[in-house]
Amino acid sequence: MAGLIAHYILFSIGERFARRKRHAAIVSFVKWARRPVRFIFPLIAVSIALPLLPLSSKFVRITEHILGLVLIACFAWFLTEMLKVVEDVVDAKYNARVSTDVNARRVTTQVSVLRRVMAVLIAILAIAAMLVTFPSIWNIGAGLFASAGVAGLVIGMAAKPTLSSLLAGIQIALTQPISLEDVVIVNGEWGRIEEIGVTFVVVRIWDLRRMVVPLTYFIENPFQNWTYQTADILGTVFLYTDFTVPVDEVREELHRLLKTTDLWDGKVWVLQVTDCKNDVIELRALMSSSDSGRSFDCRCYVRENLIKFLQEKYPHALPKTRAELRPIELHANGNASAEMIGSSPAIAGKSYS
Repeated sequence: MAGLIAHYILFSIGERFARRKRHAAIVSFVKWARRPVRFIFPLIAVSIALPLLPLSSKFVRITEHILGLVLIACFAWFLTEMLKVVEDVVDAKYNARVSTDVNARRVTTQVSVLRRVMAVLIAILAIAAMLVTFPSIWNIGAGLFASAGVAGLVIGMAAKPTLSSLLAGIQIALTQPISLEDVVIVNGEWGRIEEIGVTFVVVRIWDLRRMVVPLTYFIENPFQNWTYQTADILGTVFLYTDFTVPVDEVREELHRLLKTTDLWDGKVWVLQVTDCKNDVIELRALMSSSDSGRSFDCRCYVRENLIKFLQEKYPHALPKTRAELRPIELHANGNASAEMIGSSPAIAGKSYS
């Protein structure tokens, strides 16, 4: 009862202070520490009171052992929740999920990945601390140590996937080939990094599907990261027109269109003839945007309006198939034949020039 009362008083004061100050660390501490501390305080109180009770030594010894095991688990739980407090403080400072700042995303990714790795290490250490409280475990450990060659090989093979994932998580946190909300292309799919777990990464595809990729994939395989340094990106629009198209007028129209939309960041724009085929020429419009999503919308906007511009102002510049028709020649036997150049023959019975 004393432990529960102490827990109630402590967190009542913490909640009032958090409502007044609205400090991220205090709010997060009250949120995440409440549940483990609710067990820790009564357990500590029982551990203090237990030796004072008129109980048999064997019962006290067994009870103390059980309380010790539960306290180790609760303290490991408490430390894991404190890692979430650190993550919440970093999120509140950088707010990387809505920011385009690459450095903010990197810091948030480091904290998120390291929190998961540290949580696994805390769990392993807690289990190890609980096991060493049993005397028989020491005998088992001595036996394993005596047969370290075979045991080490077996344990190493069994733990290889787990160790590989942990090492990959640490490597990603330090080198950061990916960060949260990075735009990536994985297996031909465009998406954003939504979550980086201990053993896997969740990629949110553009159509709201989720691709779950092993963490080691980003260490061992090539992939595209469109926001590794900055989110800026260049977009292209290709138009195929007739040879008679007025390129300068189309270039001016492109510039006018870009100046009328906030999808263009105002840095780069250009229109060039990049290819010449038998029946059309290729126009490439190049424009810059602040991120890949706005770049896609900007390309669609430019493509639609340039086609509309050509349809309304220069319909003759739209792609067409050319054919040259020659006059019909009559042979001595009275039969007519047409000479075909291009893709259309002369029409029998009429002469064209």
